Amino acid sequence: MSLFTEKDCAELAKTLTAMCVRNAEIENIHAGQSPVTKTGDYSDVKIIDADGNEYSWNEVSHITDQEMKPMMKGIVNRLYTFFMQGDDTRFDKNMDYHKRFTRKWDEPKIDENLDCTKVHDFTEKWFF
Repeated sequence: MSLFTEKDCAELAKTLTAMCVRNAEIENIHAGQSPVTKTGDYSDVKIIDADGNEYSWNEVSHITDQEMKPMMKGIVNRLYTFFMQGDDTRFDKNMDYHKRFTRKWDEPKIDENLDCTKVHDFTEKWFF
């Protein structure tokens, strides 16, 4: 049972995503050229590294550890800021600005991996 209505949860999820994930370090990773695929699943795209090794697009990591660390730190810092300042009226302009981006986004759904109504073995799947 949520403390908020379903509509409030959906709006909050989208606003948090816009404020804390989308308009953050991930934009640097998202920038640049995208490969052309004729199959639609990128199985026809090949990568050749500096040693001449050839990989399928689907075999390679699309984000390095060096890119992941500042992205995760940035998301944590933005979420922390949101939770610490989200009830401050001065923060409302920031939230309103980011809410504009989410108006046409799809409505969120419960994530199967976090769904507490399902049985999960988190120790095997998530901890390494």
